Amino acid sequence: MINLYDGGAYLVNGMDIIPDNQEAQAAIKAKTGKDISREEASKETIAYGILEEHNTSGNMDKLKIKFDKLTSHDITFVGDYTDGAGIRAGEVPGAVCAYQLP
Repeated sequence: MINLYDGGAYLVNGMDIIPDNQEAQAAIKAKTGKDISREEASKETIAYGILEEHNTSGNMDKLKIKFDKLTSHDITFVGDYTDGAGIRAGEVPGAVCAYQLP
């Protein structure tokens, strides 16, 4: 199931989705015990960490990005192949593209 949120949402503890609305700050404080602003929360994202790690300017407001490698993930496999053993053993059934999924 997909939910669409106007204005975004917070992901708390990797599980709880809190829509960014008037009640968001109270709900976040109830779950974490912390007051956190939208700007502070944005610094806790995976994307921010990647950009910060590759920023050579020393200023996050004026990024100068340098990557040592660029890679792409393959999202065509479905099923539970989290340990990679099935893939290494050649046991992956015919790949299913995302547009073919129900």
